[in-house]
Amino acid sequence: MKNLLIFPTIALAALATFSTAVQAQQVFRRPGEPEQRPPSLYQKIQDTGPGGPAPHHDLSGSWAGPLEPQAGEVPPMTALGQTLFKLNIPDPFSPHSNDPWATCDPFGFPRSATNETRGIAFAQMPDRVVIMTQYQKIWREVWMDGRKLPQNVGHKGGLDSKWYGFSVGHWDGDSTLVVETTGVDDSTWIDRRGYPHSVDMHVEERYARVDHNHLELTVTIDDPKIYTKPFVIATNKFKWIPDQEDEEQLCVPSQAITYLNNVAIPASQSQPTGKK
Repeated sequence: MKNLLIFPTIALAALATFSTAVQAQQVFRRPGEPEQRPPSLYQKIQDTGPGGPAPHHDLSGSWAGPLEPQAGEVPPMTALGQTLFKLNIPDPFSPHSNDPWATCDPFGFPRSATNETRGIAFAQMPDRVVIMTQYQKIWREVWMDGRKLPQNVGHKGGLDSKWYGFSVGHWDGDSTLVVETTGVDDSTWIDRRGYPHSVDMHVEERYARVDHNHLELTVTIDDPKIYTKPFVIATNKFKWIPDQEDEEQLCVPSQAITYLNNVAIPASQSQPTGKK
């Protein structure tokens, strides 16, 4: 690997972006194509059984997830939703796409919980729970002090919207953390398929710790301006990481832009992403 140091900078960047792009393209493999990525940490962790009962009101620690969650079925959209959906081209490797993934722009929420879900961690403080997502090292604060969600976010007289919105939480029973989020910037997508949302979207996450070693997540969307009824956008299952060591997983803008300029655009590349 030391010999790579004699290559020009652009060659190094091209190699890095090619490697990153190939790995990511395998997520977008066509139906029937075999998985080509190396085994993920989630796949490597052997079934260790329940590991004992779930602790009371405690998700603290690091968890491994699959590459992608189970995507939910999206209900019919309103006229506005259909118009916005048609504007989105969910393909990070096409020069014609407007997918934020292509240039490593922030996923926003709830896409951070529905795309690239290989790792998640929780840190509990007296007045909040911090949810840390491995991909792009995202840090979200969930306030547990009884406050209400802010009203009128993104509208006149209200707070400005944010990439990851405003979140409050509470416990349902002994081992399920319920997180409610609103005020998410409407330039973001709800998942990799390009589905839109309004700034008034309400998202509920339910993290159910079924035992010490297993955590299940359900993400529900309620956005009457865009969708005709509430729906589950994704479900996921996480495993407790025995050694509690996280992986680093970053999307580097300079590498992504180099790939687009040197590979995707010259080749007029257009990678199929499957049915929306």
